[in-house]
Amino acid sequence: MIEQLSGTRETILFADHSSSLKLYDNVQPENYPPHWHPAFELIMPLEGPYRVLCGEEDYHLRERDILLICPSVLHELLAPPEGERLIFQLVMNIMDLRELDTITAMLSPAVLITPEHDPGIHGTLCRLVSEIRSEYEQSSSCYTTVIYAKFMEMLACIARARSELQQSEQDREGQSQKKDYMEKFFDVCSYINEHFSEDLTLEQMASLAGFSKYHFSRLFNKYMNISFYKYVNQKRINHAKTLLINQEIPVLDVALASGFSSHTAFLRMFKIHTGYTPTEFRKLYDSCFLPPETPGSVSS
Repeated sequence: MIEQLSGTRETILFADHSSSLKLYDNVQPENYPPHWHPAFELIMPLEGPYRVLCGEEDYHLRERDILLICPSVLHELLAPPEGERLIFQLVMNIMDLRELDTITAMLSPAVLITPEHDPGIHGTLCRLVSEIRSEYEQSSSCYTTVIYAKFMEMLACIARARSELQQSEQDREGQSQKKDYMEKFFDVCSYINEHFSEDLTLEQMASLAGFSKYHFSRLFNKYMNISFYKYVNQKRINHAKTLLINQEIPVLDVALASGFSSHTAFLRMFKIHTGYTPTEFRKLYDSCFLPPETPGSVSS
């Protein structure tokens, strides 16, 4: 349920303020408008179907299908007259893992797991969802640590399966070459994650990986399921969002600190990725922390 909505940004009201995760059964027969939040969101229908619009995809979920939506992705929920869904939300920015950004980019904006399309992992993921639910409901000692560990296992399971699927669909490259390419691009992504605020060019990254820029551009998109420039810009925009929270930092300084060469380029790219100007985004964030009586919240 959307408990607090400002514009399209949802503020998740976690039951336990010391954690950043939430799980609940959703039975409301109502639609939820386009919204986004900084948390991963996992949706699994328990009874009846469910429909989710995310990015340019229209997902029609059946019972026990699993949809994983990546953070900061605009999505809309369309409910049938009756049914029940398990919805799990978890914020991962409290963790600093080398491969997390790369995995998120690989799965973005969302990934649907079904027993027909993913027979090798669907059962495992259903088991992990059940174990997460049990841990959450019991709230035993260290339950949040256990839940984070199980969710990380889910991410790794999905990422490996998607990587293997992409490799199986690729042309006649040898297995050793495929593995070498994946390692190269994970190293490139790690470098980008650490140096995104610098002037990164396609030529530089291609040289780092040992390819021509044209070959690098094609292979990066092929293996990471995202273009090089989109990956870099996603990192920069996400960093800019964290800086915009601080009202004392001028927008121009945010742009430069996030790796954009000009204020104009920053405004254009931020609008493309979020649908808002930096100033509008900053106002939306501030409004999320107004007193409860302030208009603008949506309860369900």
